[in-house]
Amino acid sequence: MRMYADKEIADEDLRYILEAGRMAPSASNRQPWKFVVIREKENLEKVYELYHRAWFRTAPLVILVLADHSVSWKRPEDGKDHAVVDASIAIDHLTLAAAEKGIGSCWICNFYVEKTVEFFGLPGHLEPVAFLSLGYPKDKADMQREKIRKDLSEIVFYEKLNL
Repeated sequence: MRMYADKEIADEDLRYILEAGRMAPSASNRQPWKFVVIREKENLEKVYELYHRAWFRTAPLVILVLADHSVSWKRPEDGKDHAVVDASIAIDHLTLAAAEKGIGSCWICNFYVEKTVEFFGLPGHLEPVAFLSLGYPKDKADMQREKIRKDLSEIVFYEKLNL
């Protein structure tokens, strides 16, 4: 979603979306995520400076999703930290719940990380993974737009990988 209507997200819809994120699965059920909801105009104006796109300024609500490396599961074999993987799963749940309520979203990873850490005063164990802009669509057709995706034959393999 790249253009939002000038309409607040209802508290009950926001709660539904956040509950979906909370219920996301995570490695060893560590739930290594935190959601920072930004909806006050004064704070949104500051957050808009962390990602310079005109359309972003139309979002009436933004969620900063953080990965908490202090509680995340690390794979014993190679030490792979699953904090970002788990936070990403939670983001996906947020976006799907939003869509179910007719609310559009955009997963934003191309933001100013250092400025974000500074603005929110994040300690070293909390990594900003993404901003998720949320809002009702300015044009309902945006929610129904066909997405360009690879054919299943390009991404699905049975029994072994055939490249």
